[in-house]
Amino acid sequence: MATAPCSVREAKQILLAAAELARVTAVEVAAAMVAGTLGMPMPVGIERALRRALEAARTPPRRDAVQTVGILPSRLRTEEVLSRLRGCQARLAAAPTDPATLRAMDDVAYTLCVLMGRPSTHQAVLAAEEHLAEAAD
Repeated sequence: MATAPCSVREAKQILLAAAELARVTAVEVAAAMVAGTLGMPMPVGIERALRRALEAARTPPRRDAVQTVGILPSRLRTEEVLSRLRGCQARLAAAPTDPATLRAMDDVAYTLCVLMGRPSTHQAVLAAEEHLAEAAD
C-alpha cells in the first residue's frame, strides 16, 4: 500500500473491503500480504479480493457523479501540496516502514483531499493534475 498514492485511512478501507470480499478477517488479509512480501504465495481468493478492492478504490466515479469544488485553490498552492505528496511517495519507496514518512504521507494526502474537495487521495491527485493542466492552457 505504501507504493500506491493513498493515505493510511484509505489503505485501511482497502484492507477491510478486501477482507469482506474474500470473506475473511482483515488480520488474515494483512497476514497474507506480509507473507507475500516474504516470497510465500498469497491465497488466490485473498489475492483476487485485494485486486478488486484496489481497483474499486482507484476507479474514479462516473463523470456525471464527480463532485465539484465551489472555489478552486490557487495554482501555486495546488502545485505545492502535489509536490509534497510526490516527495512523500519517493521517501516511502526508499523506506516504506519509516513512521515519520508514513505520518507525513497521511498528512499531505489528507491536505490534498481537503484542498481539492475529494474523498480519496487518488481522486484528489487527478483533480489537482486536471486543475494544473487547465491553468497551463
